[in-house]
Amino acid sequence: MSADTAFALEGYVPRRSVLYMPSSNARALEKAKALPVDGLILDLEDAVGPADKPAARDAACAAVRSGEYGRRELTIRVNGAGTVWHDEDLAAACAAGPAGIVVPKVGSADEVRRLVDAMTAHGAPEHTRLWAMVETPEAILDVRAIATASDRLAVLVMGTNDLVKELHAEHVPGRAPLLSALSMALLAAREAGIAILDGVYNNVTDPDGFAVECRQGRDFGFDGKTLIHPGQVDVCNATFAPSPAAVEDARGVLAAWAAGAGKGVVTYNGRMVENLHVDTARRVLAIDEAIARRSA
Repeated sequence: MSADTAFALEGYVPRRSVLYMPSSNARALEKAKALPVDGLILDLEDAVGPADKPAARDAACAAVRSGEYGRRELTIRVNGAGTVWHDEDLAAACAAGPAGIVVPKVGSADEVRRLVDAMTAHGAPEHTRLWAMVETPEAILDVRAIATASDRLAVLVMGTNDLVKELHAEHVPGRAPLLSALSMALLAAREAGIAILDGVYNNVTDPDGFAVECRQGRDFGFDGKTLIHPGQVDVCNATFAPSPAAVEDARGVLAAWAAGAGKGVVTYNGRMVENLHVDTARRVLAIDEAIARRSA
């Protein structure tokens, strides 16, 4: 990374596309090794039936240990606290040491702290972070406290399907029933300095609707989107990456700023440029470079 952009996103991990993958499906796990996703959520919860959960747990942990998924960020979604599978899931996931452990229906800061204490007790390596799913009214109303509850919490994951259910709302184009919740969670994540992922799009036969929702999530400021089908990956990656035009513009802003060294304000393409625009340009280039390294 260049000197101009090194400061902007230290430790940044591209999470444009994060695909849920049922860990009970050996063929899907094998296919995932070649998918151009930034991350995988190896699922032990919704996508796995009760009888298959022990085998799925073993398969997810074996996948994490295999080293066969390249630079893709691997996480394991355990069953929620209070279920009969949670404790064994959490212990096994901590032993496997994925990049993250995804926990559904995290409802409070106290729950975050309990989960972090359990991860420590189970000997989770330092690099294994907590990803908390925000998918209930309780969580939305406490999301600021959740986001700041522990330094081990790295990502908030919007569980929009469960949130729609809990609100007695409907899935509608534009997601009007969810906009306040999405905004609150995003504000909390940005204040805490952690990543946040938008929820899934359910209709895998509607690529146009999916593309629109990706753009909405990007415009809101989400770092990426969780996915349920491999066919959604390419559009998601393209949408949540800086466009070539945005990269070119960012370079122009930095060049104009450098040429006007010492001035508080410069102009570029007729626009006023000040420090905040320079910071944004550096962030765009840092993201672009991080994505390029991931794809190399």
